[in-house]
This record gives sequence, C-alpha cells and structure tokens, in this order.
Amino acid sequence: KFQLRYPELGRILAKDLAPSTASSQKEISLEDTYTEKPVKGIRKVTATRMAESLHSTAQFTMTSYAKATALQQLRKRLKESDASLGLNNITINDLVMFAVTKTLLSFPYMNAHFLTDTIREYASIHVGCAVDTPKGLLVPVIKHAQSLSLKELSDTAKQLALAAIDGKAQMDDLSGSTFTVTNLGALGIDSFTPVINIPEVAILGVGGISLRPVGKGDSDVSFVPHISLSLTINHMAVDGAPGAKFLLSLVKNIESIDLLLAL
Repeated sequence: KFQLRYPELGRILAKDLAPSTASSQKEISLEDTYTEKPVKGIRKVTATRMAESLHSTAQFTMTSYAKATALQQLRKRLKESDASLGLNNITINDLVMFAVTKTLLSFPYMNAHFLTDTIREYASIHVGCAVDTPKGLLVPVIKHAQSLSLKELSDTAKQLALAAIDGKAQMDDLSGSTFTVTNLGALGIDSFTPVINIPEVAILGVGGISLRPVGKGDSDVSFVPHISLSLTINHMAVDGAPGAKFLLSLVKNIESIDLLLAL
C-alpha cells in the first residue's frame, strides 16, 4: 500500500506563519533614506502658478509638425554670414518666435488674457520666452515683439535670458507677456504638453527637429525634417477650431520662413 513519506509537504504549518527573525533584524530605518528641501523662492512661485493654471482653466493641447527644411537652410546661411552683420548667433528658437509673432498679428484672439468675465485682446505682442535658470523656471518678456526685426528679437531674447540666468532680471523683464513660447527641443524632447502661463490664453511648446515620412507620388516615401509644435489653449477663451487655424497658419509661416522675413 502506498504511503506519503513526507505528509507535511504541501501544507501550511504554524511555523510558516511565524515572523522571520532574520528579516526583522534587517529592517531599514526610513529616516535615513531621504532628504528634504523647503519649497520656497522661485520653486514656490512656480508650484503655485502651475497649480493655479491647471485648476482655474480648461486646458487642452494640439500638436502639429512643420517641415523644417527652410528653417534649417536659413539658420545655416545666418550662421555662415559675415560676422559684421551680427546674425551668426540667431537660433532656430529665434526663428520660431519670429514666426509666432508675425502669425499672432492675424490672430488677435490668441494674443490675449482670460480674466474670468472678460477676454482682453492686446494690440501689442509681448512674447514670454521660458528660460531654465539655476534657481528654476523664469519667463522673460520680449516687449512689442511685433515691431522688432529678426536680429532685434534675437538680441533681446539673449539679453533677457542671460539676465535671468545671472539673477539680474528685473520685475519688469518678467511681467506683461501676452503669449509664451517654451522650447525643450534642445534637450531631445519631441513633443510635450506645456502649461499655460495664466492669464494668457495659450502657450506654444517647441520640440526637436526629427525626420518624418512624407509621401511622394503613389508609392514613394521620403523622410523630411520636421519641427514639433504643441499648442496648449484655454478652452474657456478659445475653441478648438480657431486654435487649430492659428497653429496651421504658424506651420505654413515656419515652412516659408524666408518669405515671412520679406513682409
């Protein structure tokens, strides 16, 4: 007759439920595993404003891609131009901000503040440009950007950014924006969802340039450099279709940046 040699196998015994002495001796004190930093200064301001922005507005983001061939070609010509012209340091982001400014002229409802019971559209365009500083995020403002040449806009953006990074920005430099541009493309980010700098009604997030497939004829496909453009809008102030029209116009202006400079 068959008999089970080890009848205790497969059963849960009392000893299995007893706490392990070895494991209890190896418990880690959580007090030694973290550090704390006070939330203050710029970090506190950013935290408060970002939370307020998301809690007080109805934000949604749409993303499109602009062919970056003309953008890159113009950037190359500027970089190789005579140093006496002062155009060598104009960046892709400068070109995008220039295109944004020119596009906003045709879409005043995007160059506005949402003030609960009022939408205030501005005649002048004051472009906020997000800057990563040692102390945190700051947004210097290029005042009256619509009246600046590409070189003037580029020079102003660099002066404001350096002042912010060096901790020398004045309050007037950091206030009064009507539309903000933030760029993470240089950090290798393709696209992202920027948070509106309230009370503005929109913010543009600029991503990196990457190759995307484009159809040629019936079956041929080529890969063309494109730049990512993510537009976050406050739906309380601007609906999807008007926002899309602005973004489409911006895409066209970036793809024809050389013609835009002639206007």
